[in-house]
Amino acid sequence: MNRKEKSDQRNKQCGERHALAVNRLREMAAEETVPQKYQIYFQDVTIFLLELENVRRKIEDGSWERYSLKQKQSLNEILYSGLLYGRYKTNFANPAYAAEQLGLEMGRLLSLLCAEMRSGIAYAFENRMDYLTILYELFIEVYNCFENTQEPEPKTVREILYWYASDYCDVFLAERIEEQINPECSFAAEIIENADLETDDYLYRFGEYVSENELGTAHYLRTLPEETLKKMADVYTEGYRIGFINTGKDLSAKSTVNIRYTLGFEKVVRLAVDNFRKMGLKPVIYRAASSVITKRDQYRIGYHGASACRQYEYDHRQDQALFLDKRYIERRLEVMKTVYEKNKELAAGFAGPACMETFGEKPFSPEKNEAAPVYSDAQRRLVLEYDSRSGRLTNQYIRGEERSFTIIAWPVPEIGENYPEIFNEVIRINTLDAELYTKVQQTLIDALDQGDYVHVLGKGNNQTDIRVKLRKLNDPEKETLFENCVADVNIPVGEVFTTPCLEGTEGVLHVSSVYLEGLWFRDLKLTFKEGRIADYMCADFDEKEENRKYIYDNVLKNHETLPLGEFAIGTNTTAYMAAKKYGIEDKMPILIAEKTGPHFAVGDTCYSWSEDIRVYNPNGKEIIAKDNSVSILRKEDASKAYFNCHTDITLPYDELEEISVVTKEGKAIILLKDGRFVLTGTEVLNEPLEEDIKCQK
Repeated sequence: MNRKEKSDQRNKQCGERHALAVNRLREMAAEETVPQKYQIYFQDVTIFLLELENVRRKIEDGSWERYSLKQKQSLNEILYSGLLYGRYKTNFANPAYAAEQLGLEMGRLLSLLCAEMRSGIAYAFENRMDYLTILYELFIEVYNCFENTQEPEPKTVREILYWYASDYCDVFLAERIEEQINPECSFAAEIIENADLETDDYLYRFGEYVSENELGTAHYLRTLPEETLKKMADVYTEGYRIGFINTGKDLSAKSTVNIRYTLGFEKVVRLAVDNFRKMGLKPVIYRAASSVITKRDQYRIGYHGASACRQYEYDHRQDQALFLDKRYIERRLEVMKTVYEKNKELAAGFAGPACMETFGEKPFSPEKNEAAPVYSDAQRRLVLEYDSRSGRLTNQYIRGEERSFTIIAWPVPEIGENYPEIFNEVIRINTLDAELYTKVQQTLIDALDQGDYVHVLGKGNNQTDIRVKLRKLNDPEKETLFENCVADVNIPVGEVFTTPCLEGTEGVLHVSSVYLEGLWFRDLKLTFKEGRIADYMCADFDEKEENRKYIYDNVLKNHETLPLGEFAIGTNTTAYMAAKKYGIEDKMPILIAEKTGPHFAVGDTCYSWSEDIRVYNPNGKEIIAKDNSVSILRKEDASKAYFNCHTDITLPYDELEEISVVTKEGKAIILLKDGRFVLTGTEVLNEPLEEDIKCQK
């Protein structure tokens, strides 16, 4: 049964319930039966839900397709208007505003409810009557608590939200997992493969917020020749295929690939789908989650449009704090186990994600919101326990040693007036000569393999001074420490990386400005002892504790410490100079930025869940540095080995005084000096840097 047939069947089954819920919402819109201070809240949200139902009906009866482009654009803006143009400050979706109007405890709960109702936008466009019925009934149940009473206790509302999340885990979470592995569930794939991509109309059919970035991207791709679009798709899909070859994994045993991208790139994605099908892979294209039951913090994993308000997403990242407990965690894990067991053949056929990221948006640094829910210490421990156990459970059915991935990134129009030039430059960066880099990077690796540790020293105001301990080679003729990264899973080319030894890794990593997973960090400083983060600070907020909390939440991911899982040296000076030329250093994604200097990743190693697979460099030497003293604990207890996070932090060339590799005899082999490659055989990497100097003269 395909997606549409399933949807029609579900809609038929819940038709009567749905009609009752909609009729009740219509009655509520005209009532004044709740305490006065709550009337505006319930009226606003009720009207929003009725607008969702209006959209769903237009999708169902086909009238949506007869709408003009202007009408579709208008409706898109209406649905997201509460978060746009500064209106979020006075919207009940803002926990601060809700708390101010309704009291802190009740305000937080009703703000969560408001946010959960907003997740219904996707369900309306997918004509998911069953999902919308559940949302409508949840809202009505909460409304009933306030009707003809003074005011219910916050505990009553909290319990309703708890049982909603717990009871409907086997609906929302179960189907979310199935969407990730079953190509028959892909709503987006139908649009991408069948829509007229020469018009803007199709962009509004997804139900995501469409901004100038999505429109501008689609417009620009229409100006590119088919040959260029194919080149973009080919480098993306070939990187995926080669990733399997380079790690000795059998792609022919797989049947599905997950495509993750941002709206506007459908012309490239359509070509990529065709490429993947030739490899025997069907596309799985699922939407980024927005429900409190299925989303993961503020991260959008899956296809998505623009963010109507990034502060809104950040404020609601820990909404589960309002009801999360041990029982709920166990319930989620039970659902996961059941779904994977039921779909174990589909899970086994899943090859992994192919991610197409974007960059160029204005860097986002969140404002402090005291009313936003936050996990208690006990809840943080539960979240970490859930992440660990769910990660291990997923690996039982989608085995790490059998799957792979690829990531590529493209700019969006918001990057500036030079967008077309920057886009073309990124095409060039993403398709650089891999053979040249393979040879030059091997020269670096040959020097690094002689080392006891690597010393990285910052320049000027940069306080970086860190020694990275290297593993010992037993057979240098056949073994190597660093992987020669040649544009397969991580596009573009341009790095050599290793898993460092934790014991003996000491010092400070300091970066003046860095953009990590959509968040801006200023003067980020991490201190390492025995390879683990011992102290940390940044300068994003006025208060010291707020800065520490910002790092704790978004870099340490609620762990008290994290090990250094990766050390790498980026070699892509072409990308570095492109960023300098156009003044977009702070907007470069980590995927490209990590190739523009040495970078350090905290959390899991690059080889997590696949450490026992034998991996070789192009010269035939086996890479042996895949474990550290934490990841090796997987052989005794996997819960102690993995953190389910890996965050790359790059030190740019212009903040770099020196990188040297020091041998056991104390000899220092200098690799980079004052931001230039000085090791014999690597001088070609300086050509883009020198070209810039000539242009300035």
